[in-house]
Amino acid sequence: MLFLQMILKMKILSLVLPLIAEFIINLQLRFKAHIMTTNDTVHGEKRGYGRIEVICGSMFSGKTEELIRRMKRAKFAKQRVGIFKPSIDTRYSEDDVVSHDHNVITSTPVDSSPAILLLSSDLDVVGIDEAQFFDEGLVNVCNELANRGTRVIVAGLDMDYKGVPFGPIPALCAVADEVTKVHAICVRCGALAYISHRIVPGDRRVLIGEQQEYEPLCRDCYEKAMKEAKH
Repeated sequence: MLFLQMILKMKILSLVLPLIAEFIINLQLRFKAHIMTTNDTVHGEKRGYGRIEVICGSMFSGKTEELIRRMKRAKFAKQRVGIFKPSIDTRYSEDDVVSHDHNVITSTPVDSSPAILLLSSDLDVVGIDEAQFFDEGLVNVCNELANRGTRVIVAGLDMDYKGVPFGPIPALCAVADEVTKVHAICVRCGALAYISHRIVPGDRRVLIGEQQEYEPLCRDCYEKAMKEAKH
């Protein structure tokens, strides 16, 4: 009798266990789907979700490339997008935002941060390139845009050629919903770059330049370069 009861219990378990396993798997799949949906929402593929995203790092690290990628993705999602840059940045184009890899997106050059607020009233997503060259009022502009439901994506240098925090970027990092730190590769040793080292004479903080004026260096190679410059 006991033997028959044990067999019966085993049969019941053999029927129930697959059902339990299937339930757990379905639960896991639903949880993963929820996470994916949440992540898509976080990255702004939903109108009216105001937030500030900062992309920062040294020169040649892909900041503008990432900004263009996010802006194009928002455009594909049928959102109204607009990108702004400081009018002093005319390296590749007076009007367009152009990455070092020559990816291009149409932009509006402006002289000051309040102009961005005036020109973006009907936009879902606002992109701002080379934000370090803007005035400190950019922080309030970005906050106001985000508070009214606009997604704001900002790209800029976090430090100048001396390693000093640059313009409004540090404050923007503090108030941002998301900060992405990107890295170039040190041209001397191949490690992750830490700073944009200036290789031409001059101590002006703002010197618009390219590979002829700057090189990305890691912390160690930068310290060695500073010691070499003193001799």
